[in-house]
Amino acid sequence: MPERTGSDDRFGGRTPTSHERMTGRPWDASYHDGPAPWDIGGPQPAVERLVAAGCFTGAVLDVGCGTGENTLLVAAQGLPVLGVDIAETALETARSNAAERGVEAEFATADALHLERSGRRFDTVLDSGLFHTFDTGERAEYVRSVAAVTDPGATLYVLCFSDTGPEPGPHPVSLDELVAVFTPDAGWRIESIVTERVGTRFHEHGAPGRLATMTRVPADAS
Repeated sequence: MPERTGSDDRFGGRTPTSHERMTGRPWDASYHDGPAPWDIGGPQPAVERLVAAGCFTGAVLDVGCGTGENTLLVAAQGLPVLGVDIAETALETARSNAAERGVEAEFATADALHLERSGRRFDTVLDSGLFHTFDTGERAEYVRSVAAVTDPGATLYVLCFSDTGPEPGPHPVSLDELVAVFTPDAGWRIESIVTERVGTRFHEHGAPGRLATMTRVPADAS
């Protein structure tokens, strides 16, 4: 596993992620000068289709929720939803959006690599555009982190950039990379991986992406 550096005051005393080390800026800075590149002013179309198909059930976690567009879409279906992010500016916008729209949703600061600190359990987890920002070592930590807040039978949806197709987004993920970390030994069974588009402010019709559906299984399942 690649070595991770120690905490840094620029990052709230926590260990910065690989993306933050690469850019030299905390995630919160992405929201300081207007919308972030991934903030398209509404939910991701792939998430809209999941909602329309009734794919979210029980207590829902939106990890890396940003300004909360996906969170609020799911919450509007009457489900209890917690959106978490490390970027306080994004969370402030999410709370403001919820109040303006009259949608009941909860937002909290959380490190996606240590979700167990929440002390909560979830039946459905959504990751829209977070997984692909992690390096190899962080991905293994992240998979364990999500497993720590779910029980066998829970569902995880991961929407990420793909390495297949023209004009890929940053940090594209290969099929092999997805399969390598979401394993039964890590507590996950892959149900499907389908081609999708990931909306960004710089791709007119979305960037090449993948939508993976996983089921939480006992960690010793084979």
